Amino acid sequence: MPIEIQVLTESPVVVTADVVVVGVLQIAEKSGALPPALKLLEAALGGALSKLIAKEEFTGKRDQALSIATLGKISASKLVLLGLGERRKLGAPEIRAFAARAARAGNGEKATSIAVVIPAGLENELRSVAEGLELGAYRFTKYFTGERKPKAELVRVSVLTAGRVTAKAKAAVALGQRIGVAVNLSRDLSNEPGNVLYPQTLAAAAEKVAKDHGLKIRVLDFPEIRRRGMKLIDAVGRGSVHEPRVVHISWTPKAARKKLAFVGKGITFDSGGISIKPAAGMGEMKHDMSGAANVIALMAAVAALKPKVEVHAIAACAENMPDGNAYRPGDIWGSLDGKTVEIINTDAEGRLVLADALTYTRALAPDIIVDNATLTGACVVALGSTCSGWYANHEDAAVEFAAALKQSGETMWRLPLLEDLREQIKSEVADVKQTGDRHGGSITAALFLREFVGDSRWIHCDIAGPASIDRPSGWAQAKGATGHGILTFLAMIERASRA
Repeated sequence: MPIEIQVLTESPVVVTADVVVVGVLQIAEKSGALPPALKLLEAALGGALSKLIAKEEFTGKRDQALSIATLGKISASKLVLLGLGERRKLGAPEIRAFAARAARAGNGEKATSIAVVIPAGLENELRSVAEGLELGAYRFTKYFTGERKPKAELVRVSVLTAGRVTAKAKAAVALGQRIGVAVNLSRDLSNEPGNVLYPQTLAAAAEKVAKDHGLKIRVLDFPEIRRRGMKLIDAVGRGSVHEPRVVHISWTPKAARKKLAFVGKGITFDSGGISIKPAAGMGEMKHDMSGAANVIALMAAVAALKPKVEVHAIAACAENMPDGNAYRPGDIWGSLDGKTVEIINTDAEGRLVLADALTYTRALAPDIIVDNATLTGACVVALGSTCSGWYANHEDAAVEFAAALKQSGETMWRLPLLEDLREQIKSEVADVKQTGDRHGGSITAALFLREFVGDSRWIHCDIAGPASIDRPSGWAQAKGATGHGILTFLAMIERASRA
């Protein structure tokens, strides 16, 4: 359930909350002066606050934290100071991460309510604050019972500001919260186990999103997938008792200025198929549908934003399993595009379902196509677990995506479409080979996908690393799925709507 967020001008000394969290800008070394919000607390705590700050060498540097028991001197039982760093380096991404840490601090203290104090001058960042609070409060506890079930959860947050609470401020909080809830929907879907979430149930979840938000949706079942000639999706999905699905959700306002399409890989569980994966870590392959979860959840955020552009989300959903009907290394399959593909390794299935999904999407004639997928371990080797790789086939599309990245603050790094590596995906028996050599694996996967986008302006995001985490990072403060990518895609849509 979403938390309740209200904006108040109340003093942190008397506000009703279990925990007060104060964002502290970096304190100049020479002055050592306490910010106004801390001066109120310093007086209430009888001078103990400044002494503790000095003892712990807390200066408000980014990511610094200081927790203090108030011993009844103020209404809240605990005071937490979180460093924001230098004012000139603060923007929406940093404020979002601060708010997420504040919510996590509340959960850590088993609080049901917290008050968050933001410094004067940051009142225009209330949307980012609300986004961060929802994202930071997130925990996936659905399957805990008995003693494992959390004893308390954060249900109410008061955001304390120095300025007057306007209707615009309340609207910013409401929008930010809906966006945070949308990202958390992606996390919920990705965190579900494979026995609960498979292509049919993922499609049902998409149908619920569309119904709840007044969006159009079309779901292609297995007979329709085969009738249309989506042979690569057929190949990947045929080894499972759970038949594949293709989901298409759309937002089509009148007089739309542009048309954007977002494509997601939806492998609800990836065993590797006949080329079966090692047992170690295979359980994490429930996250292999994170790209599809992202584009489905993105549409919930689009419904909140109501942009003046047309937006389409296409999710190619299948389960990659080995049985007597599964596709094999050495097979040659056709595709919706018409190209034939030689199968080298059935554990490189994501690029196959994306190939048909990209062909389907380009028929919509969008101004730009963006796909995202937990596609290659090679990208994780290259960039680590907190950074995605992205590719572009047109420079103007790259400029648009880079601007959206700057706005969102998500960590992605552009990688090159090296033409000399295209030789690796040339087949001697088919039009194209599914995989290349081990080295440059993320690049050859992107080059394979490029074969199916035609003349479309296209961005490919390999999110294999940051799609799920095992320790807090930025605004993602819970282990598991992150929804990484959604904020950037939403920024693209917002920028197109304003253009």
